[in-house]
Amino acid sequence: MHTRHPTHPAEFGGLDPTGLRERFLVEELFADGHVRLEYSHNDRMVVGGAVPAGQTLSLPVPDQLRAEHFCDRRELAVVCLSGSGTVTVDDSKHDLSTLDVLYVGKGAKDVTFDGADARYYLVSAPAHHPHPTALGRRDEVFSADLGEPAHANVRTIRRYIHADGIASDQLVLGITELAEGSVWNTMPCHTHERRTEVYLYFRLASGERVVHLAGPPDATRSIIVANEQAVIAPPWSVHCGAGTANYAFVWAMAGENVAYDDMDQVAKERMR
Repeated sequence: MHTRHPTHPAEFGGLDPTGLRERFLVEELFADGHVRLEYSHNDRMVVGGAVPAGQTLSLPVPDQLRAEHFCDRRELAVVCLSGSGTVTVDDSKHDLSTLDVLYVGKGAKDVTFDGADARYYLVSAPAHHPHPTALGRRDEVFSADLGEPAHANVRTIRRYIHADGIASDQLVLGITELAEGSVWNTMPCHTHERRTEVYLYFRLASGERVVHLAGPPDATRSIIVANEQAVIAPPWSVHCGAGTANYAFVWAMAGENVAYDDMDQVAKERMR
């Protein structure tokens, strides 16, 4: 598991493109037959990818966690990006289909992943209180259709783990799907002074890219993002962008609270 350290906003402007990518872009999370994990010191979030490819994979316990089991002091969200499969938590089996999300609470011991065509995205944060393992189905969670064709941002937002949904200690997670012909996400943008947020972009066709904007609102930089890559947004950074075609993304936050609407809006005319 690779570790990423926090970046002060004053450092941000001095980073070259390679430095930006090394600090904020997670490029290779998914590989057949493997579980890959990335540790960020921003709110101590862990993101990862699990691709069983027909075999059973166990959630590893990296040395950085100094724990016997991954969820000894953590909670975990498992997002089925595509395909279908089974996630087993201790003795309980949970069948997931595309865009289902399984929440695993603090105290779970063994987590395994199965599925011939399943691709799982993992997000974890420290937890101090246990909450029940719960499954959020794509067609059963809260959803809202937003945007307009004139702004190229017609989209469906689904909220899975949040204050009024699946209970958690500090994780907040949802999925946004952009309609055909729409490319913009999260504009006008915002920051989260009390939370870190990670975007995982997926459903980008080969050769397509998202131009992701990051940094302080008055000093933004762009990061070019490919399919199934994630961008870490520290509390001081905006997180928005536009794609060369439509796509979907998982947004996940961890920090002081689980209120979906705890954000600091940034007017478009303030951005630089």
